[in-house]
Amino acid sequence: MQIMPNPVNPVKRLYRINTIIRINMMVICTIAVLGPVHAQVRGVYPLGMSATNSGVTPASGFTYSNQLLIYSRDQFKGPDGEVLATGNNSVVMDMNTLTWVSKKEILGGAKFSMSATLPVANNSLTSDVAGPISGGGGFADSYYQPVILGWNKNRVAVRAVYGFLAPTGRFDADANDNVGSGYWTHALSSGQTFYLTENKATSVSAFQMYEFHTTQKETRIHPGQTLNLDYSVTHSISLGDETSLQVGLVGYNQWQTTDKTGPAITPQQATAHYKVNALGFVSNVMLPWNKASVGFKYFKEFANRSTFQGYSVQISGAIHF
Repeated sequence: MQIMPNPVNPVKRLYRINTIIRINMMVICTIAVLGPVHAQVRGVYPLGMSATNSGVTPASGFTYSNQLLIYSRDQFKGPDGEVLATGNNSVVMDMNTLTWVSKKEILGGAKFSMSATLPVANNSLTSDVAGPISGGGGFADSYYQPVILGWNKNRVAVRAVYGFLAPTGRFDADANDNVGSGYWTHALSSGQTFYLTENKATSVSAFQMYEFHTTQKETRIHPGQTLNLDYSVTHSISLGDETSLQVGLVGYNQWQTTDKTGPAITPQQATAHYKVNALGFVSNVMLPWNKASVGFKYFKEFANRSTFQGYSVQISGAIHF
């Protein structure tokens, strides 16, 4: 007697087909959106690094600061906030910044200063379905601020800045180990710190940057422009010996404001503007007796659109010469 195979339930068969299609689509979306040619899921500014004391200009002379920025993300969100793919995207950046501030005041008490930031970066991208996709490490795109004007007043501190990001990091349109963007970026930014108390213990800070991206030479792709916002509410507690502990809440946002354009960009890719939101906490220890500070920030992202979503840990230190 011939044994006939059990018929497959049509509903189960459709479910299996949809599951296979969805897995394949996640892989395709991950590779297509994050590939070296079409990749633009965030701006070039490392979000959150200017969330506290944004308007304060350092004392005259030289200041060296170092920030270790760790961004870890495990979801890729679609334009409506839906999860398109899971996996791991990590970016680790070691930011070395040297700032010089003049002694003279101009334009109503403003101090002129300049800075250069030389970063070393490591990034990796893996998918739960496709496994390792890309990764690279080395000297990344450097950031220069040739014009910084800062006003430090009794109850408010403000900075106005022009800077540019130079494509000094390795970039090849056909490679999967890039650490650079492959294009120049001009940036206008401003930071403000408002002191809510006369002793400056409680403050509110905000930092805004607008990124004007140029065209990527190898691909002729022009990334969409970007608006960034960092902010904080902090309170300082005296620990004695002129040492203080600053604690508070921090956050950041980022919005793509214009379409991405280029010969290989589809209408869907052009209009898929990214949006990033995050909240967290900060702790800074100020050591005036040796003109140094150390800090820690944690951010948790939420409700992102057309980009990765995860968290950020940032450790900083600075010393004035």
